[in-house]
Order: sequence, then C-alpha cells, then structure tokens
Amino acid sequence: MTQTNSPTAARPVGRKRWTATDLGLIAVFAALVAASAIVPGIPVGALGVPITLVTLTGMLSGLVLGAGRGFAAVGLYVLLGLAGLPIFSGGRSGLGILATPSAGYIIAFPLAAAATGFLAALVIAKTARFRSLLLFAATMVSSIIIIHGLGILGMMVNGKLDFTKAFIADLPYYPGDILKNVLAVVVAVALHKAFPDVLVRRVK
Repeated sequence: MTQTNSPTAARPVGRKRWTATDLGLIAVFAALVAASAIVPGIPVGALGVPITLVTLTGMLSGLVLGAGRGFAAVGLYVLLGLAGLPIFSGGRSGLGILATPSAGYIIAFPLAAAATGFLAALVIAKTARFRSLLLFAATMVSSIIIIHGLGILGMMVNGKLDFTKAFIADLPYYPGDILKNVLAVVVAVALHKAFPDVLVRRVK
C-alpha cells in the first residue's frame, strides 16, 4: 500500500526549477541593483571606495529571492557591468574595475546575496518567531564575513594596504551597512507578508 501522507508534504520547500516568473524576478532585481548603483556614492576610507545603495538592494535580492535567484540577480548586475554597461558606482564599467580597490566588494555582492538568501530561506521555512531579528542577523553575517571580508582583501591586493590599514579603511562602511540591512529586512518582511510563496513554495 502506498503511503500518501508524507511528513514532508506540509513543509515549505525550496524551489527546484525556475519558471518564467523566477526569471522575470531575477531580471527585475538585477535592474533594481543597477538603478541603486546610479545614485551617487560617498567616497570614504583611505582609497575613496564609495558607499553606495548596492549593499541594500543586493541584500534585499537575497532576502526576497533566496540563494539561487538572489545570486543570479546580483550576479547578472555584476556581469553586465563587467561587460561594459556603466552601472557600477560613478558610472564605471568594464573588467578594469577588477584592478581597483573596489573589486573585492563587487565580487562579494552576489556571494553575499546567495548567503543571505540561504539563511533567509531557513528562517522563513522554520520559524515565525523573531523573524525580523533573525533575518537581520543573516544580513549582518553575510555583510561582515563576505562583503567586508572580500572588501578588505581587495584593498590589500589592489590598494597595496596591509591588513591593519585595510581593516581601518573598511570600518566607515559599517554604520551605513547596518542601516541598509535594517531597511532591507523591513522591506523583505513586508514583501513576504504580501507574497508568502515568493521565497519558498508550500507543497499542498
């Protein structure tokens, strides 16, 4: 006799196959990230790497779309910029950006979106308690380990700074990132309430 009531049937599960809607969301969020980069950045630190809104929209992509689609959306933005579209901060573009002190941050954006999306999917699927706090923790973990970690590495390699100087140059970005992560979580929670299946699909 075939068992019909599987214990996994009622649990949220990740999306295994992208639909046209998924591809559309990837394109929309890639455009959102690109649009956020057009807003003039604020150069800070020893090497003048600008503070931009890309961190906000990149994290939002992961929080809303999950690991795979979040990575695809932000990765598409990065690929288009490297291909020559002037969508990096300050209207920059091309492979030459990889030789600048900003390279570590740019490489980190899609990776951070993927990590944030993975952690967000776990939070959304497993618990409704302290959801906003847990999602904020997910963004901060991704920011600190991936974005700031690779950002420091980029300044060490391309900016010729030692670790201590690169670490100090990276510190001014933390207050802004905390505020941007809070805003990303607020927007993501509202979107998940309005569209509860956008991140995880519930099997009926």
